[in-house]
Amino acid sequence: MAHIALPDGLPGILGPMTAYPESAAALNGLAEVLLRGPSPLTPAERELIAAYVSRRNECVFCASTHAAVARAHYGDACGVVDQVLERGPDASLTDKMRALLVIADRVRQDGRSVTEADVARARTAGADDRTIHDTVLVAAAFCMFNRYVDGLGTWAPTEPAVYAQIGEMLAGTGYRTALPGGS
Repeated sequence: MAHIALPDGLPGILGPMTAYPESAAALNGLAEVLLRGPSPLTPAERELIAAYVSRRNECVFCASTHAAVARAHYGDACGVVDQVLERGPDASLTDKMRALLVIADRVRQDGRSVTEADVARARTAGADDRTIHDTVLVAAAFCMFNRYVDGLGTWAPTEPAVYAQIGEMLAGTGYRTALPGGS
């Protein structure tokens, strides 16, 4: 049961976004820019970072939702998502994505724990300033989203099919119009 009055039947972030559409519009806009806007990282890679950070934060709704969106974006290569959720940077990834997941996890723990060595490793693997920026921003934003969802005590569905449906929808239409408060 949520800690505050929220619309019945809406899981995770959907309840607070429906109850507070002014916040929803801003949060949906942020998610749209971070996960689908211009970036050297593909939407699949950004969703993968969001899912990984959310899993490490133990936010079931966000981890499951963004893993489903990442799977939809990766298509036939979607197995990488489950590898990352299980093994993190030890999954079968490019050196660049391994280095970016390390940075994302450090941001998740405490942004000040990102080291020059972490950034140098990412640069050596091909990450430029924008790639590093986008990784840090996605990781930091998902810490906020995770705490929003879990701090309000929202509930998360247990059926994988629910997340697969949400993932396909978000991968196709994005965040600005797909969730309550969208324009």
